[in-house]
Amino acid sequence: MDLFNEPGESRNARPANIKNQPLATRMRPRSIEEYAGQQEIIGEGKLLRRMILSGNIGSVIFYGPPSSGKTTLAHVISHEIDASFTTLNAVLDGVKELRKVVEEAQARNQVSGKRTILFVDEIHRWNKAQQDALLPHIESGLLTLIGATTENPFYSLVGPLLSRCQLFELQPFDVQDIITLLERAISDEERGLGEFQVKVDDDALNHFAEYASGDIRNALNAFEMAVKTTDPDENGTRHITIEVAQDSIQKRVVRYAGQGDEHYHYASAFIKSMRGSDPDAALYWMCAMLEGGEDPVFIFRRMLIFASEDIGLAEPKALELVNASFEAFRKCGMPEGLYFLSHCCLYLSLCPKSNTTKAIFGVLDHIRKKGISGVPPHLKDKTANKLKSNYTGEENFSDSYIYPHDHPGNWVEQQYLPDDLHNSGSRWYEQGHSAVESRLNERLRELKKSR
Repeated sequence: MDLFNEPGESRNARPANIKNQPLATRMRPRSIEEYAGQQEIIGEGKLLRRMILSGNIGSVIFYGPPSSGKTTLAHVISHEIDASFTTLNAVLDGVKELRKVVEEAQARNQVSGKRTILFVDEIHRWNKAQQDALLPHIESGLLTLIGATTENPFYSLVGPLLSRCQLFELQPFDVQDIITLLERAISDEERGLGEFQVKVDDDALNHFAEYASGDIRNALNAFEMAVKTTDPDENGTRHITIEVAQDSIQKRVVRYAGQGDEHYHYASAFIKSMRGSDPDAALYWMCAMLEGGEDPVFIFRRMLIFASEDIGLAEPKALELVNASFEAFRKCGMPEGLYFLSHCCLYLSLCPKSNTTKAIFGVLDHIRKKGISGVPPHLKDKTANKLKSNYTGEENFSDSYIYPHDHPGNWVEQQYLPDDLHNSGSRWYEQGHSAVESRLNERLRELKKSR
């Protein structure tokens, strides 16, 4: 359906009484001058700003976390550009609705020559076939696409669509951006709260901005609730104190969805903090994931992998501890399970580090590229070799195998790699520098020296 009949005029978007809308909707910027934040992409001289002001908008994809202004930017463009705007929601609409948009765009182009800009919200929800259906109409210029997504477009959108669009990444609003918009809402009599006499303390304003964690919609709507539920004093003033603010926005918004890019970014920060032996940072990122609803089982799995990948031989008991803590967590559950999570996180962060277990990937790479060499005769199965020897009358090569336990230190000099690799001196394991691993390697050096 058309989002706007004429630039800046909505067909169905505005109800008869604008005051029935939430404050965040009413205060949505109508022009690029009103837009706060995202200066990296719409600041003076930036490409997107130049595109909007020139009216020369090409197909674009806006991606970023929820409530970072993607839809708002589409509204700004709708007010600034002389074009017909149509919107589809990828959750509700599909190829059938797209065909209707195409038909209307073709008719509009023939009658008035006016171009059509199609805004597709949550475009990552469309499958490959649905995304492909857009391509010929973008290619022909019939439609100019504005897509909005909370997912990384390089994962969620098809390559041909990406190649036809400019990509703009939006960041969460910072505290000052939110304060600016709250102050604007206080003074705006047409769309904001200017009809009320609002006095807000600085610490209360900061509380709304900080606890929103970049979510401007949350901040504005919580602020409106605070104003409308606060009784005016004898002078008609509604005083918003820190106590009122705390009561109106009680729980800090956690910008972690447990999926998509943020899931991997937070998990990466957690792993890298443990690898860097920073227990405070590791706890911080782990708690950020937990507070955002992450499954503790996922965190334990990551720590199990870490215990071998990043600690390995430097502290062999690390894997045992994580596994035991995981089992304890399964038996006790939450909230007591937080102790087990903290136990592992802190221990892994403080452990010496070694990544020598990655030697396995060097061996796998060699085998995949060059194949598997034959087993040396003395390493072959003794029983199989004996049967063959009895049948053919040939020497049993397994008899030449030297049993290490028959020698001091349970070690004896002997070839174990295939001949070609032994002769070329192939090695993949490189000793780490931790105390435990050095001690293990020192034992082997002493045994070899004694022989």
